[in-house]
Amino acid sequence: MILIKNVETGFYRIPLPLMLSDSTHGEIKAFELITIRLRDSEGAEGVGYTYTVGRNGGSVADILRREIPELIESREADDTEAIWQRVWWALHYGGRGGPSVLALSALDIALWDLKARRANLPLWRLLGGFDRRVPCYAGGIDLDLSIEDLLKQTDDNLVKGFRAIKMKVGRPDLASDVARVRAMRNHLGEGFPLMADANMKWTVEEAIRAAKAFQPFDLTWLEEPTIPDDVAGHRRILAQGGLPIAVGENLRSLWEFKNYIVSDAVSYPEPDVTNCGGVSSFMKIARLAEAFNLPVTSHGAHDVTVHLLAACQNRSYLEAHGFGLDRYIEHPLILEQGMAIAPMRPGHGVSFDWKALVPLSV
Repeated sequence: MILIKNVETGFYRIPLPLMLSDSTHGEIKAFELITIRLRDSEGAEGVGYTYTVGRNGGSVADILRREIPELIESREADDTEAIWQRVWWALHYGGRGGPSVLALSALDIALWDLKARRANLPLWRLLGGFDRRVPCYAGGIDLDLSIEDLLKQTDDNLVKGFRAIKMKVGRPDLASDVARVRAMRNHLGEGFPLMADANMKWTVEEAIRAAKAFQPFDLTWLEEPTIPDDVAGHRRILAQGGLPIAVGENLRSLWEFKNYIVSDAVSYPEPDVTNCGGVSSFMKIARLAEAFNLPVTSHGAHDVTVHLLAACQNRSYLEAHGFGLDRYIEHPLILEQGMAIAPMRPGHGVSFDWKALVPLSV
């Protein structure tokens, strides 16, 4: 038996090169990275991580340091489902979301990384293997940019090889949002995949009004038009607004996604592997979406998520997230003609520069 022998947690505050902003989180000057390193009884290591937009990372790190080792040490490392269930239910009363599920997500990513490394397989192949070339879009966090700067950022992303773009909406006046979306559509041309993300900004009625105003601009989807707790509201927006709806980055379990999918409240389920329960949950959500003939997309952590979508026949777009860890990992995401390429390295292939992270430790 291969047993888990050691658990090591890291907590880092990473400044962003440029301040980012959206309609709900406001100004984002740094993000918090929380890591976990598992070692088994034969010395193999698996790495997992999660992140926040600047606050509450200490709670996640504390759970990983204080609660997780007791629950998993000396357990069989390959029993990912058994460990997931044990941790979920052990933390359930004070969890079911928030820091607990972010901690579980990081742990589950590390377990799958360890399993894939031991099998000497890239994670996407261990999960089934569909197509390592995954359509990818640039996720801009750009609400406060002028139209001129927004278009410049877009041109920079086109030069990098992106062939799909997401922009932020949710300004105080709808006319300003419409002008920005119009400018982007005119700049990109007809047929170029363009998404818009409101970050939960509107009421249901405001979202319906906005969706109708955006109809002439052929958006691939409108993302998070209202709060994630309002399933019925999303159903109304989808039915009356006339645009496909993406939602899921703030959902924390398979069952929350089930409620959206069976209620006809989402067009593109959008789990984030770092906060939905990890690889185990992400793949269950993707299979659930497949059963309802829905395409699955993703939020955040593109260096891991490229593997998950590469194992899904119903994948749509991978988000290349604005919080990219390129400065602190050995092998950043490779993009070719708008397609992200899942690596062939064993595991998820994310190798952190631990020495570079030391000065940023919290």
